[in-house]
Amino acid sequence: AVMAGFVRELERRAGPALRLEQRAAGGVGCVVWDAALVLAKFLETGACPLARRHVLELGAGTGAVGIMAATLGANVTVTDLEELQELLMVNIENNKHLVTGSVRAKVLKWGEDVTEFQPPPDYILMADCIYYEESLEPLLKTLKDLTGPDTCVLCCYEQRTVGKNAEIERKYFELLQRDFELETIPLDRHDEEYRSEDIHIVSIHRKRTVGP
Repeated sequence: AVMAGFVRELERRAGPALRLEQRAAGGVGCVVWDAALVLAKFLETGACPLARRHVLELGAGTGAVGIMAATLGANVTVTDLEELQELLMVNIENNKHLVTGSVRAKVLKWGEDVTEFQPPPDYILMADCIYYEESLEPLLKTLKDLTGPDTCVLCCYEQRTVGKNAEIERKYFELLQRDFELETIPLDRHDEEYRSEDIHIVSIHRKRTVGP
C-alpha cells in the first residue's frame, strides 16, 4: 500500500516539534514549502507579538504557519479551499496539544465574500501564495476586504526566476502598491537557521487615507 501522506517535522525553539502531514498527491497545497518554514520560524523570533492576537492565514495548505502562530498564543483561523480542509484538520488535531492560543480551519476562496472573517484580524499570514496569474486579482480583493487600518500582513515568498514567475511577482507587487505600503524585512531579522537569500518576507499595511 502506498502511504497517502508523509510527516514533516518542524522544530520549535521551545518544546516538541510540530508534526505536519503532507500529501503525496494533490497539487501545491499539500506540502510544506520552504517559504512556510521561513515564515513560521520568523514568527518564533518574537518580532511580532502574537499572544491573544487574531490571526488569519490565507492559502494555508498544510497549516504550518498558522499552527505555529497558535503555539505562540495567537487565535488563528487557517483558510484554504474546500479540498484542503481535511489535511488542515488532521494537522490541527496532530498538534493541538502544543497550541496555547486557538486554531480552526475554514474555507475561504479568494475574491469571495469575507463577512464571516470580520472584524479585521491583527495579522494576515501568507506563504508562497503568488504563483498563478489568474489568482492575483481575487487575492488582492480579499486582502483589501480583510485588512483594517491596523492589520499587518506578512507575506513570505520564494523568488522564482523560471517561466512566468518573475513577471507574475512583479505584477502582484505593482498592484499591491496601489493600496498598501510594503516593507521588506531584512534577512538578518529572519530565524538564523531558517533563512535563504531567495526567500523574502514583506510586511504590508493599508495606506493611510488622508483627508475627508
